[in-house]
Amino acid sequence: MEGYHSPQVDVEVRLNTNEAPGPPPLGFSQAVADAALEIEWHRYPDRSALGLRRALADLHEVDPGQVFCANGSNEVLQTLLLTFAGPGRSVATFEPTYALHQHLARIAGATAVLGSRDADFLVDVEQAADLLKEQAPAVSFVCSPNNPTGIVEPKDTILSLLQTVSSFGGLLVVDEAYGQFSPWSALELIEEEVPLVVTRTYSKTWAMAGARLGYLIGPEWLVAELDKVALPYHLDSLKQAAGLAALDFLGDMELRVSRIVEERGRLSSALLELGADVWPSGANFILFRPPGGDGDRIWQALVDQSVLVRNTSSWKHLHGCLRVTVGTPGDNDRFLAALTSALRNEGTQ
Repeated sequence: MEGYHSPQVDVEVRLNTNEAPGPPPLGFSQAVADAALEIEWHRYPDRSALGLRRALADLHEVDPGQVFCANGSNEVLQTLLLTFAGPGRSVATFEPTYALHQHLARIAGATAVLGSRDADFLVDVEQAADLLKEQAPAVSFVCSPNNPTGIVEPKDTILSLLQTVSSFGGLLVVDEAYGQFSPWSALELIEEEVPLVVTRTYSKTWAMAGARLGYLIGPEWLVAELDKVALPYHLDSLKQAAGLAALDFLGDMELRVSRIVEERGRLSSALLELGADVWPSGANFILFRPPGGDGDRIWQALVDQSVLVRNTSSWKHLHGCLRVTVGTPGDNDRFLAALTSALRNEGTQ
């Protein structure tokens, strides 16, 4: 099997990996530096990361026993699959979606069951129910807002999927890596007797992709099982300190999200004016198909102008499509200017 990679190119404007457009405030960096001076480096970290769990529990108004933390939401997903999937079991995804869901399922030894989405890239509830009842997957993933489409699943869809997986003892995982950009969150559906978890990451809205820190909220019984599977001391002391420090800058995070959402609207409008097909996004990126539908050529033309976006043209169901991360206003202007130039050279403008 091939590994999961996000190709990197040396460019001036990098809008391909959905990172935050700028760093956290200086006060955050200073708080982490101060915390580093207090760490007993010769001692193992707090194995349970209890301080961080308590702080996240307070943020989401849940019990600390409902919080599990790991090295990025990817390790959260991997731990879920090592715990509940594996050989002889299956894992369902609805394509196109985050490629690592099925990749991690196969690494865990499970069979990946690939459902599809409708023409608007939403999960078709009836088709999904048929697939889930037939396959009875141990774990079912729904990414909302979905990557790479940006589509937010309606609450009724999540409730319907929950009812279906509950009928055969499955688990529903709602991946909300971009949840803070969305108009609603499945966190409101978390209950002790409901087979649902919601995963989150510090990488996007907290501008901490370099820290590799993620977590989930779910039933206490489920978190207790994850603790049995996670490697001992897998979350280092500095990372725990950084996660705690970030929560003192909640207002900065919320302002960052607000500004990105505003820029997202400006970018979407500009892309529509250029004649692109644009899908509504509830995330910090936009999926679009350039006029003419030749995503490969437009992607290369952008790279030639030192602007990098994600080329999804070869992905199933995404022929000719590109995904652009919402950057700073200056980065977004560079992207739009480069795209306009590329389209003009292609004779589509």
